[in-house]
Amino acid sequence: MTETLARADIQLIQRILPHRYPFLLVDRVEDIDGTRSAVGIKNVTMNEPHFQGHFPGQPIMPGVTIVEAMAQTAAVMVGVALDLADKELKVYFMAIDKCKFRRMVVPGDQLRMSLTTVRGKPGGKVWKFQGRAEVEGEMAAEAEFTAMMDLPT
Repeated sequence: MTETLARADIQLIQRILPHRYPFLLVDRVEDIDGTRSAVGIKNVTMNEPHFQGHFPGQPIMPGVTIVEAMAQTAAVMVGVALDLADKELKVYFMAIDKCKFRRMVVPGDQLRMSLTTVRGKPGGKVWKFQGRAEVEGEMAAEAEFTAMMDLPT
């Protein structure tokens, strides 16, 4: 018998994350295994505003937005696992470590972000995650990051 893993479409993502265009950077989250792991999908398109200046004639997704997309995937994973939809969750970076970039991400790519929880538990405010972003199986970026999960009281 296999366990069915949870997923989040864009409607559920928007009920968990406060981010909106142009800073909502994850289109779908799938394979959500509680607070343990998840896979985020970002379809990279030419109409994203950062491509106007990064770089004219050679559009490349900025590395910081790749790391942000991984962090948003982690927040959705925790939000789904802990039933935080419509609860006004805010998440703040505390640290970004071991960050590496290995491949350019360009319009037309599909960024697949695999996230795992290194430290964190339901009810806890500080969580640490490890993320790896790939395009067609090739690593684009990886990082560990610590975040504070803030729910209104």
